[in-house]
Amino acid sequence: MLTDSDKKLVLQVWEKAIRHPDCGAEALERLFTTYPQTKTYFPHFDLHHGSDQVRNHGKKVLAALGNAVKSLGNLSQALSDLSDLHAYNLRVDPVNLQLLAQCFHVVLATHLGNDYTPEAHAAFDKFLSAVCTVLAEKYR
Repeated sequence: MLTDSDKKLVLQVWEKAIRHPDCGAEALERLFTTYPQTKTYFPHFDLHHGSDQVRNHGKKVLAALGNAVKSLGNLSQALSDLSDLHAYNLRVDPVNLQLLAQCFHVVLATHLGNDYTPEAHAAFDKFLSAVCTVLAEKYR
């Protein structure tokens, strides 16, 4: 559960993260490179570095996270449609969501540097864990 302090840190990190609009694409590229088995969910994508398809999907990832940040008090409702899509249509292994979250941490640390303090990292990790939990709810 996110505390008020966590929520404040998440908002601060997010405001800095969105200054880097390719963060989502970078996280996806890291995901595909580090965990090549995740590519199986994107057989129709050009997965090369700088691909328009990866860049566009990265923007969708950022938009979904932005929606979650705006709805910190009710993530289940904010992410319900996305949870349905991943569980029922795409059938994405929920572990992949956690792997993407790890990659997103690396991208944030790279771009935010000293602004991604241990406290900010911990708060954003709680947030991403909550997002992953909500997205995996429909699998149960």
